[in-house]
Amino acid sequence: MSEEEAPGSGPRVVLVTGGSRGIGAACVSWFVANGDHVAYTSRSEPSDRDDGSLGLRCDVTDPAQIESAFSAVEERFGPVEVLVSNAGITRDTLIARMGEDAWAEVIDTNLTGSYRVARRAVAKMLRLHRGRIIFVSSVGAFIGLPGQANYAASKAGLLGMARALAREVASRSITVNVVAPGLVATDMIEPLGAERIDQMRAMVPLGRTATAEEIADAVGFLASSGAGYITGAVLPVDGGMGMGL
Repeated sequence: MSEEEAPGSGPRVVLVTGGSRGIGAACVSWFVANGDHVAYTSRSEPSDRDDGSLGLRCDVTDPAQIESAFSAVEERFGPVEVLVSNAGITRDTLIARMGEDAWAEVIDTNLTGSYRVARRAVAKMLRLHRGRIIFVSSVGAFIGLPGQANYAASKAGLLGMARALAREVASRSITVNVVAPGLVATDMIEPLGAERIDQMRAMVPLGRTATAEEIADAVGFLASSGAGYITGAVLPVDGGMGMGL
């Protein structure tokens, strides 16, 4: 691979969706520390991180907002070379009680939103003949947790999309991979309650929750030059929770 094509040979332009908190915010910090030009999106007005990163308001269910966000990144830094598709929501309830809205909103945000941002990023990556796309999935896509039929379906769909896309763009030195976190200590799990969190923690062989920074380390690896020969892969970061699946 030539120096021009090699990701990581200099500061890259990175976009992290859902980057205002939790795993996304940890990913922003990782890439900033790596010396990259980093932008991130949030459904609400992003707060100023004071680290040189560019915060953008963007709802991934709205194609017009996605176009506006990418245009802002391109104007400030240049075309996106690394996309971390992390934006996601939960609307947990047993399927017998799950309304059409709860199903559609989760699929539209987690799965279709990832398709939208990936499609927009790929358009420029193909011209650059380089790029990294990392989808943030979940161990729930593989083990199936009660009350998460919509969430599990959306996160499992990322794997199929990633592998199809990986084959489409491999000839242009673009890799597409998936990180599948397990139980992570972020505010997304707080609504589960302490008892349910303890039950889930008991399913983890390593016996603890992950930090958001540990997930960001895995994302950063897949975006690094050391992962240049990895594409269409799923990297579980779940403490062994989904082992063997």
